[in-house]
Amino acid sequence: MTELRPIKTAAETALAEAFASAKARLPGDREVAARREAAFRRFEADGLPSRRTEEWKYTDLRALMRDAKPLAVPPAARALQPQALGDALPGIAALNVAIVNGVYAPGWSDAGAGDPGVTITELFAWLAEHTDFRLDRAVPEPVDLALALNSAFMTGGAVVHVRKGARVDRPIHLACRFVGDSPAAMYPRTLVFVEPGAQVTLIETCDGPAGLDYQINGALALVVGDGAQVERIKIGNEGAKALHIETIMASIGARASYREFAFTSGSAVTRNQLFLRCSGEGSNVRIAGANLLKDRQHVDSTLVVDHAAGGCESREVFKSVLEDESRAVFQGKIVVRPQAQKTDGKMMTQALLLSEKAEADNKPELEIFADDVQCGHGATAGRLDENLLFYLRARGIPAKEAEALLIQAFVGEAIDGIGHEGVRDMLNGRVAAWLEARG
Repeated sequence: MTELRPIKTAAETALAEAFASAKARLPGDREVAARREAAFRRFEADGLPSRRTEEWKYTDLRALMRDAKPLAVPPAARALQPQALGDALPGIAALNVAIVNGVYAPGWSDAGAGDPGVTITELFAWLAEHTDFRLDRAVPEPVDLALALNSAFMTGGAVVHVRKGARVDRPIHLACRFVGDSPAAMYPRTLVFVEPGAQVTLIETCDGPAGLDYQINGALALVVGDGAQVERIKIGNEGAKALHIETIMASIGARASYREFAFTSGSAVTRNQLFLRCSGEGSNVRIAGANLLKDRQHVDSTLVVDHAAGGCESREVFKSVLEDESRAVFQGKIVVRPQAQKTDGKMMTQALLLSEKAEADNKPELEIFADDVQCGHGATAGRLDENLLFYLRARGIPAKEAEALLIQAFVGEAIDGIGHEGVRDMLNGRVAAWLEARG
């Protein structure tokens, strides 16, 4: 029987050529090189995910990624001199961990002047010191084609280690930036270890020039120890032509608290995918997000929350506001293992459509293999409530201002769950600015 293989796209061909020419000079030892080779062979066997790949059915990367950009060149040394990253987090004092053009930038980072409870190390330098460590040991890696590409091409990144019992006063700012003047691709990989009992806030920002169609395929592995308290906030403000994919792999220990929030208003195509495992009993997880989309922007939030221990609670709340021909995708799956009795898991996604051409695709799923659980999901998509608009306008509020008030309240329900007050205020300000730009 003849085996049928799809014709390779221009992007797939370019990726194969790029890997063949770059693999010998990419950093890492033999073990890393072997992982790169195996990962690329996995990708090569299936190619870019398309509508035929169930997990990617709403985000056809084979169609959306028309070409593959060359690997980004690390910026010149003079471009990596110490300078403020405060423009990404105005008014928020933070410990900076800068990833510039896909590599760790110590000149922009606070490796030597930060909190004594935090250690920051370049990824491949850390791996060279920990020769017995394997990248998939801390958190099991899902079978995913985008992650396979990151594993094949990963160019650099950082390892952040928060010591046992540490109370980190300032947020740790993971600042991912592209500073090139021509289209390029970055593949950063970051590891974060939060030891038992520690408390820390992680803020990730993603920035780049508005006029370039650069590409980012990042990955972050996060291990949260028993009793730790972690809040992670991602703020996506990519250039309008950028393609951004990030895979988060997280393991949450017993009686730990983990809160995550993703805010997206930039880029042409974004896919944030989270694979989270409640590994210890009694953990508490809250995952939320807000998307403000216009033109033909496409944002995909794909989540898998795996309850592998008993007595854990998870909540998911996502809000999307869509104008023009934009599209928002939510795929949320809650898995409850047989041993995870007393699980309490719920998710809700809501989309506000401001245009007849906007599209929201919601796909919540439950896979339950235990019998003593409370699980539920909900999804809504619709226009602004005409009765509420009439109520506001009847009290003398102009139509546009009435719309803005309702939209801000809609998005604010998700933002208000952020624990860090400074970030909460900053994002509310960004929502107001987005609404003002609508005219």
